[in-house]
Amino acid sequence: MKRSSLKTYKGYHWIVKDPDYVNGRLAIRGTRLPVSLILQCLGEGMTVREIKRTYTDFPDEALREVMLVAAQALEEEHVAA
Repeated sequence: MKRSSLKTYKGYHWIVKDPDYVNGRLAIRGTRLPVSLILQCLGEGMTVREIKRTYTDFPDEALREVMLVAAQALEEEHVAA
């Protein structure tokens, strides 16, 4: 799958979601990095510099959208069974 053909998620530039890309998880455009991985790294205390060093293809410009999409997900109502 061409990375350029990926659909952006809810109008974000860096966040994409496609069933055939990263198992359909929210991911960072131009990488195969799931949004959840970046959030986990931040939660474990990694700095953006450390994330960039570990995942060299992570565009630090995407960090703002990673945080926004996480906040948006927490605001959405989820129906429990």
